Amino acid sequence: QVQLVESGGGLVQPGGSLRLSCAASGINFSIYVMGWYRQAPGSQRELVASISSTGGTNYAESVKGRFTISRDNAKNTVYLQMNSLKPEDTAVYYCNGKRMYGDYEYWGQGTQVTVSS
Repeated sequence: QVQLVESGGGLVQPGGSLRLSCAASGINFSIYVMGWYRQAPGSQRELVASISSTGGTNYAESVKGRFTISRDNAKNTVYLQMNSLKPEDTAVYYCNGKRMYGDYEYWGQGTQVTVSS
């Protein structure tokens, strides 16, 4: 049974930091491309960052230089370190996992990130 469980969301002031975690089970984590997506009210879900099975990363332009995605294969966990947070980063953040040549994606339940003073 596959599970992706996010944690680490919450309320933070502009300029602050949060680290999101996504713990995966039921998959061969090390061969999965992992990603973080977010969805703000009234907006489409967008890719924030992804990391390949070998550690290569991609970021949305809006978060480059501020967010860092990483993975710990020994812990079956992917992280999103978010620094210099802005109000426009407010969204529900979702963890995603997909095999490179697979046709199915797994999603976590999401965790709310609110950036407000």
